[in-house]
Amino acid sequence: MDFNQILLSVDKPARYAGGEYNSANLDKENATRFCICMPDLYEVGMSNLGLKLLYHRLNDEEKVICERCFAPADDFAKAITEAGLPLMSLESKTPLKNFDMVGFSIQYEMLYTNVLYMLDLAKIPFYAKDRGEEYPIIVSGGPSAVNPEPYAEFMDLIMVGEGEEMLPALVALYREHKEREHFDKWEFIRDAQKIEGIYAPMFNTPENRKTVRKAVVKDFDNCYYPTAQIIPAIEIVHDRAMVELFRGCANGCRFCQAGFYYRPIRYRKGETVAKLCCGVALDSGFDEISLGSLSTGDYPYLEETLTQLKPFVSKRRISLALPSLRLDSFKGDFVESSRKNSLTFAPEAGTQRLRNVINKNVTEENIETAMRAAFSQGYNSIKLYFMMGLPTETDEDLEGIAQVVKKIRWIFSSMRKGALNISVSCAVFVPKPLTPFQWVPQISLEEVERRQNFLREKLKIKNVAFHYHDGKTSFLEAVFARGDRKLAKVIEKAYQLGAKFDGWTEYFDYDRWMQAFDLCGVDAKSYVAERDIDKPLPWSFIDCGVSERFLKAEYKKSLLAQSTPSCLVNCQGCGASSYCKCNEVDDK
Repeated sequence: MDFNQILLSVDKPARYAGGEYNSANLDKENATRFCICMPDLYEVGMSNLGLKLLYHRLNDEEKVICERCFAPADDFAKAITEAGLPLMSLESKTPLKNFDMVGFSIQYEMLYTNVLYMLDLAKIPFYAKDRGEEYPIIVSGGPSAVNPEPYAEFMDLIMVGEGEEMLPALVALYREHKEREHFDKWEFIRDAQKIEGIYAPMFNTPENRKTVRKAVVKDFDNCYYPTAQIIPAIEIVHDRAMVELFRGCANGCRFCQAGFYYRPIRYRKGETVAKLCCGVALDSGFDEISLGSLSTGDYPYLEETLTQLKPFVSKRRISLALPSLRLDSFKGDFVESSRKNSLTFAPEAGTQRLRNVINKNVTEENIETAMRAAFSQGYNSIKLYFMMGLPTETDEDLEGIAQVVKKIRWIFSSMRKGALNISVSCAVFVPKPLTPFQWVPQISLEEVERRQNFLREKLKIKNVAFHYHDGKTSFLEAVFARGDRKLAKVIEKAYQLGAKFDGWTEYFDYDRWMQAFDLCGVDAKSYVAERDIDKPLPWSFIDCGVSERFLKAEYKKSLLAQSTPSCLVNCQGCGASSYCKCNEVDDK
């Protein structure tokens, strides 16, 4: 069976066909060839802004061709295996093993087995030590690089931090080495460590540690952003354009890894955002644009930007989405031009005491003000996100979630007639590296089940739907979030037992993972236990700008239920300003 016959035999063949509008120009002579891989299905990977940024950034280079590859569904994987074909790129159908460099964007911990799945289909050995010069350089990046140790042995190089400038520099260095009389793969890998943000696991071992400082885009207002973006061939998970308002977050929620990892705070000017939104609509045809950030309401130019965009979006019937609005920053006029049937907020905890513990600086007054603003705009459906298992949490805090829901219902009934639908989602807290909670234990699976049952009973309220996350998935996420190099063999064994697409409920098999831990002689529970605050952690050599001294101070304040003001109030001295000046806002 040839490739075209395979396409006709599988579900959603457009996942593998390529040829999308605005895709790469392959007509470049003597180009360095890079394949960026998303270890998830096409419709998930194509929703990722980082993939689009790096794909177009590399393809804008004169002598670089960047192609894409996604983790295939079972039917396609089976078909190419039976046909004796390796995993190939979308654009040119080139086997991955024939590229100069292959890069994996690893967005979260439950994708680790999918990396091996793709390497296996590509007929590339898993471990860096087993790959000679006949194989491409295997690189990875993404948020998981906060602690890359569980998968470090699979990678030649790991990119820590933001890739828009780091990846082109790495590809340029590869090209320089390749043009020498004799190319030495190991010399290139060793030399790559000179680029800020590059970690070479084989030359930077637990026995001989060197600090790796993350890469940061310092001038975010002029940072690369493609308006002519590749257009998906099928409907994807987030089928809209996204323009970042700013990077970083001023709020310092103690559970939030992204809030610390993406510091320092760097803004795009309002006119820059407006120009990019108009450009992406005209060049790519999107009719929905998301104005993205970790906390959109904190963007100092938001009202100015919406005012500038209003004539354009009204004329072209483009909707603007404003995700990540905090309850304390929500204003009804922010969402007038992007009104949907439902609004989403994340109080995270049900009581003020616990919100102080996690430094979620949201008050009961903020909640009431935000709800009144939403209901006055016509909303009759609210989604609320909480977490359970937070440090110091009690049943009283869980009951507080139900009290928040009841208060919102009361506010609605005092303003309007009709029914209010409330969706409550409650995730299991995962202690993450680079947060003040990186030392705390995760609650047991038995306790997760007890608390979920407790909250379910409290939320038996009319027109209130309760959703909760699987505790077993959250347990494994915590294991790999705080893991070390011993976990590589567990990942390999789990994949050999059939693990892949572990972030998908229909694929995830907890017992399979526990079997892998047992066969490898690794104690999974040890990774979610409390850590000694004075001992080095597996990821301590990764310098993300925020100092360990600051994280320890924040952890101690959390135990006293003391909150820390936003960076927008005054600098808290976390250390991230060593990269560039934080909170720089024009006075106009």
